[in-house]
Amino acid sequence: MFRFLFDFDTWQELSESLTKNKIRTIITMIGVWWGILLLIALLGSARGIENKFNVQFGDYATNSVFIWGQSTSMPFKGYQEGRAPRLKYSHLEKIKNNVQGIKFLVPRNSRQSEVVRGILSAGFGVIGDLPLLDLIQKKNLTSGRFINQNDIEQTKKVAVISTDAYEQLFEKDEVAIGEHIELDDINYKVIGVFKQGDFDFGGQIHIPFTTFQKVYNQGDNIGWITVTGQDSYDILQIEKDVKLALKNLNFVHPDDNRAFGSFNLGELFERFEGFLLGMQFLTWFVGIATLIAGVFAIGNILLITVKERTKEIGIRRAIGATPFEIKRQIVLEAVILTVVAGIFGIISGGGILMAVDSAYGQGADSVLVNASVSIFIVFVSLIILVIFGSLIGLIPATRATIIKPIDALREE
Repeated sequence: MFRFLFDFDTWQELSESLTKNKIRTIITMIGVWWGILLLIALLGSARGIENKFNVQFGDYATNSVFIWGQSTSMPFKGYQEGRAPRLKYSHLEKIKNNVQGIKFLVPRNSRQSEVVRGILSAGFGVIGDLPLLDLIQKKNLTSGRFINQNDIEQTKKVAVISTDAYEQLFEKDEVAIGEHIELDDINYKVIGVFKQGDFDFGGQIHIPFTTFQKVYNQGDNIGWITVTGQDSYDILQIEKDVKLALKNLNFVHPDDNRAFGSFNLGELFERFEGFLLGMQFLTWFVGIATLIAGVFAIGNILLITVKERTKEIGIRRAIGATPFEIKRQIVLEAVILTVVAGIFGIISGGGILMAVDSAYGQGADSVLVNASVSIFIVFVSLIILVIFGSLIGLIPATRATIIKPIDALREE
């Protein structure tokens, strides 16, 4: 069926037809080239933005919310406005029992401390954490380990430090694990070093939660809680329910929206996913619309070419060429034009993505990360081009075969 593709005469005729007017052929291909280039560049940029978001928030369970105490905005049950409600460790079990859908409920405490090692010192945020944090926000450890249950039970004076803290307190290539640092005049043994993310909602140094409570005399008080919801539950509703439970436990008016602050990572993630979905839809729409416009330009040019070749087609019909063979040749021309232009567009789009990634995808302040397009997308784009090229080629091909041979030979 496809033996004609290996026929030398077929390709010779195709070459002669396309090179007869080189300028027109090149201009014809520009539309398709631009369409596929735009599609690849926009899809790759959208992927780069998505990758950047995943790098920034990828360490966290995305269906999480952070809640802390602020100050009341209205009096309630004898308590005056402006009171600061406190989060209590003893409240956690009651919250779990009264709010459905909670997967993890993690108490955290923090303070700013002066950290000293030898003659070196710097100010860092110190966080009291439980091992459970590593399930919500997986720490990117470069060496050592994170806090474990044994550290909690024995209130060990151990610390997990960020690479930023390491660079300021240790010499280059010096092994930090097993060394000691001084936090507020108390020595802590370094057990791990982690790479801090762009949006790390914590400090540069983690110590056991129980150690923090004891050293800084926190008692039952905690600074804030991280709540992670089960996949089947709405994190926005969980946030509302947890705040309501905290209001009840702290004698805060149910309508007081200032008493407890929060940051809902799940809501932010959903908004961003909606933005990405809209961006991808717009990209496909613009790219395919531009491709269609380019392919239609090819069809129009082929109609002109068919008009110029009317006598030639008449001669071929007169010596025995069938309408199918005429159609096949013209459709092949359309497919070759679209595919060649598309391949150049894919290569050009890939080059643009490499340049964009080199210019804007490097370093901590990068706008995007690894702007790229999958092989599947490239393959689908080529399939679309072949389909469009075949369909648009049928228009001039049909025009070429409806003219009777005798009429074509009379054409001036």
